[in-house]
Amino acid sequence: MTRNRKSAAAAGTAFELSIANYLSFEVDDRIERRVKHGANDRGDIGGVRVLGNRVVLECKDYGGTIKAGEWIKEAHTEMGNDDAVAGIVVAKRKGTTKPGEQWVLMTVDDLIALIQGERP
Repeated sequence: MTRNRKSAAAAGTAFELSIANYLSFEVDDRIERRVKHGANDRGDIGGVRVLGNRVVLECKDYGGTIKAGEWIKEAHTEMGNDDAVAGIVVAKRKGTTKPGEQWVLMTVDDLIALIQGERP
């Protein structure tokens, strides 16, 4: 079956929900999938906090080559919109639907922000 805009949007929503539900169960029940806000988008999943600081999660259900630079840039824009300390991408890993086995992409500055609670 060929993927079209509608099927891609449905797959993206399902992926976001699977990650949000998994994090809600494993980490904090206040974590949830967010509604889109267009140019003021604040990430796909809300309620993620590390050391009391907001963290933006941008989810990508994409079957092709990982577009790390493009996706991190998007997560960082949303990080600014949400006044978050880090912008992280959760990318679909081919061959598994298990939420805990998906890829996580971030910059070293995002990693430092998670560890220290502030950006370098």
